Amino acid sequence: MELPKDPMMLFSFINMKLRDFYPSLDALCQDMQVNKEEIVNKLKAVGFEYNPEQNKFW
Repeated sequence: MELPKDPMMLFSFINMKLRDFYPSLDALCQDMQVNKEEIVNKLKAVGFEYNPEQNKFW
C-alpha cells in the first residue's frame, strides 16, 4: 500500500490505523509492509514523535 506523501495526511492516516487496527507501530509496519524508519523520519521532520505508550504520533 502506498502511504500519503503529505506529512499531515500521513500523520492522520498512521494515527487512525494505530487507533483502529494495530497495537503498535511495529505491527502496522509489518502488516502493511512499510518502512518504520521512513515513517518516523517523515513525521519527525514536521514535529511529531511516536509515543509507544499511547500508540500514536503527537
